[in-house]
This record gives sequence, C-alpha cells and structure tokens, in this order.
Amino acid sequence: MKIAQIIPGSGGSFYCGNCLRDSKYVQALRNLGHEVIKVPLYLPVFDDAHDLNEVPVFYGAVNLYLKQQFPVFRHMPGFVEKMLDSKPMLHVAAQKAGSTRAKGLEEMTVSMLLGEEGNQKEELEKLVAWLRDDARPDVVHLSNALLLGLAHRIKQELAVPIVCSLQDEDVWVDVMDEPFRTEVWQLMSECGKDVDAFVSVSDFYAGEIRKKMTIPEDRLHTIHIGVEPDDYQPKDIQQKEPIIGFLSRMCHSNGLHVLIDAFILLKRDSLFSEVKLKITGGKTGDDLKFIKEQKNKITAAGLDEQVCWVEEFEGEERQNFFDTVSVVSVPVLQGEAFGLYQLEVLASGIPLVQPALGAFPEVTGRSGGGIIYMPNTPEKLTEALGSIILDKEKLAELSQKGQEGVRMYFDIKKQAERLVCLYEKII
Repeated sequence: MKIAQIIPGSGGSFYCGNCLRDSKYVQALRNLGHEVIKVPLYLPVFDDAHDLNEVPVFYGAVNLYLKQQFPVFRHMPGFVEKMLDSKPMLHVAAQKAGSTRAKGLEEMTVSMLLGEEGNQKEELEKLVAWLRDDARPDVVHLSNALLLGLAHRIKQELAVPIVCSLQDEDVWVDVMDEPFRTEVWQLMSECGKDVDAFVSVSDFYAGEIRKKMTIPEDRLHTIHIGVEPDDYQPKDIQQKEPIIGFLSRMCHSNGLHVLIDAFILLKRDSLFSEVKLKITGGKTGDDLKFIKEQKNKITAAGLDEQVCWVEEFEGEERQNFFDTVSVVSVPVLQGEAFGLYQLEVLASGIPLVQPALGAFPEVTGRSGGGIIYMPNTPEKLTEALGSIILDKEKLAELSQKGQEGVRMYFDIKKQAERLVCLYEKII
C-alpha cells in the first residue's frame, strides 16, 4: 500500500509531539512493508528537516504568510518563492515569535480551510498536482483537522480515500476570537464530509471532538499513539539521583511555571535537599519572556545550582535526559489529547506525575506507570512529587509497570497494524 502522510512541521524548534507522532507512524508503517511518503507543510518536520532534500515543503510558512497579509506577494517570481521556501529561510522562521501560534493567524486559518476558494489556491494546486503525478498514493492521511481544506481537491483529483487524525485542534482554535472560532469549527465540520475516516489519538479526545465537530459515529475511530519499546534503554531507577524532569515546549500553556513553583516549594523542606530539576523541550520566540521570568524565580529562591536547563532535546541529549531523571511531570494547564512524551518517558522506565486532565488519566491508567493529582496547582504537584521522588521501591514499581504498559497498550507496531486495517477497510 502507498500512503501519503501530510504533516505540518514545527521546524525542529521545540519538542513537537504531533510531528513526532506522525514520524513514528511513518516508520512503523514502513516496517510493515508499506510505502509511506512524508509530505511536510509550512515548516520542516521536527527532527526530520533532511526530508527537504526528498520532498518539497508545500505551503512554505514565509511564502504563505506574505501572500495572506500582502496581496502583492501573490504574484512574485518563481525564484523568489523558491528562496522563501528554502531550508535556511524556513529554519529562521521556525525560531520567530508567532510561527506556531494561532493568535494573529485567524484569517489565514480560515483561508486554508476554504481550500480552492482561499488565498492559497495556487499552493493547493501545486500540492494536488504533486500527489497526483509524483506520489500517486492509495490513501492520503492528514495530520489534523486544520488541514481539511485540502480534502476536497485531493479527493476530486486523486479519487482515493482520505484519513484525518485528530489531536489538539482545540488548542489552536479555541484561543481565537469570535467570530473566527465558530467559523473554523464549522468549516472543519463541512470539509470533513470529504473524509472517509477520522482517527482520534485517545478516547478522551474523541469525546471532546464530538462537542466541536459534526462527525458521523461510524467514521470516528480511536487509535492510540505508540512508540517502539525497543528504541528505549531504561536505566535502573533505583540507581538514579532524585532528579525531576520536564520534557515539552517550555511555555506557559504546558505548565512549566507550575512545576517550577512546585519545585521551589519542595526545596523548602530539608528532606528534599538533594532533589534537582532538569528542563528541556525547546522554545519559540513567544516563550523567551516567560522563560526569563521562570529563571528569575529560580534565582530569587537561590536554586540556580539545583536546576539544569538543556537547550538540545533531540538524539543523544534526549537519551541523556531519560538516563538521568527519575520522575517526569509536564503539568499542562488544560490537559491535552495525548502527549507523546508520556510514552517516551514510560518506555524509558521513568514514572509520570501528571494532573488528572485531558488524556493523562487514560494513559497513566492503562500503563500503570504514573500517578495523577488534582487540582493542577503547585501545592498539589509538590505533594504528589514528594510522595514518590525519594521512595525507591515505589519508583521501581511504577517504572516496571510503565514499561510493561507501553508494550501491552502503546506498542507502535500494534497501533500501526490497526491503522493499516482501517486503511484497507476504507480502500
């Protein structure tokens, strides 16, 4: 089977769970013997920027923004468009404030969902022509519902089934002002009529998306995110130092300030004098002020030597992070549809401490590799962290359960096989 996976990239500036989810599925499907083409949109895909040498980045972020905001750019020469879509230019764009933020991009989001009626119709035709003439897939898989403006023309021109994953669309849409918020949800419901199957990453989010979009029940499926357990090399949790870890984009919405406040509270108790904090996951220009504020709090508390900020979060540095931390907490303020970092952490034999929000209870409940707390306040997080960070036996129990839970419920091969069954059914 030949599958075209259309993925909006983050440019590798921060730990992008959605990008990494798609990349892992691409590899798992290839391992099952299928031909999968990764088609990046806007920016290169997370840690796979080299894909620019194989497949062009469609709807290049710089090009897209200029054409939306300034009509004169809709008629620029081809060599200028090529320069704007170049790897160096897109890398710079990924670091800038607003590159992955919905506020200020409401009109562009609506225009994208309008498909051939929007301002990006030329980019749409380029993508459709490339899929038709070069890729020639048996099925097209869209990474999320914000890409549904592509569905009608792809279906019309290629006459192949379309699948759309569902993960955290609400994080992007619900921060928009009205009337954009309502319009975007309505447009996604309308565009969804061209989709043969929707795939939610969790039961929790399947329930949430039903409140936002009109999707026929027989077209909505849940297939959890997965990882390859053998890709991770768990270290003996009982031999590790008491280090609390944070792995996600270092921003306000991911609750980094909640964890830092909890750490400061924890350190007031001399019992936890040896406990440290390690933070990684990357950032964008939007996060710089917030991160500076957090560092100032740590300095004011006299804890600079107890907190380690790690700029690099891919490859060996991420493995080093897993090798050294003994507990991970990412206290996302509103929860989220899944959070791939949870599986990476569990597969590495590290217990989770998460708020009882979003899909966190679903993941910790199935895996057995963590504890949850509520409400999502520094005080409650301090209490939860304090209950296990020095308890070697409890850590070992959660570590073992987490690894077993990933193999049983979140093995990427098993999830990819379920996805293939869905593809075959709709084909």
